[in-house]
Amino acid sequence: MSSGTRSLMNEVLMVAAIAIASVWIIANFETVKQELGLEKFLPSERVMRAEEAQSGAAGEPGSIRPIGYVELDSDGRGHYNSAIEINGRAIEAMVDTGASVVALSYEDARRSGLFIGSSDYTGRVRTANGVAKVAPVSLERVRIGDILIRNVRGVVAEPGKLDGTLLGMSFLSRLKRVEIKQGRLILQQ
Repeated sequence: MSSGTRSLMNEVLMVAAIAIASVWIIANFETVKQELGLEKFLPSERVMRAEEAQSGAAGEPGSIRPIGYVELDSDGRGHYNSAIEINGRAIEAMVDTGASVVALSYEDARRSGLFIGSSDYTGRVRTANGVAKVAPVSLERVRIGDILIRNVRGVVAEPGKLDGTLLGMSFLSRLKRVEIKQGRLILQQ
């Protein structure tokens, strides 16, 4: 093989390696950003969302919400439900100050990338429906709106024992503000 062919092959391999690395970084951007500590240098979703927010703390049109601030309206039964992210995956949850931890249904845990075996159910909790077995877990990231909390204690209920996910006090207690004002739930980091 001539030196020109070798040089061309090396360049092709280099371009292929860069392309593969780029695809992997793009696919795993959130993890790479956290692992390398780049969050403080790159514009975050929080900054971009703050620019989009157009209703203030009391809901006045035209005012800007602070970063790390979420307001929720109650549903017809007085519950506060919201889309949240657990480990970067979206699920629905009810904010529940009566739940001591973030409690995931088995189905939501699977959607969040948590796979629990029958031997993992080592805990017991008292629920409105009686005592249930749960699997203790540590949730890497829990996000609601602009609010992101890392390393949150949680539990996963046995299949069929919990209808949905509860965003409990292991998350809420780490916020600066949890308040109900004029029928709206206010969360602030």
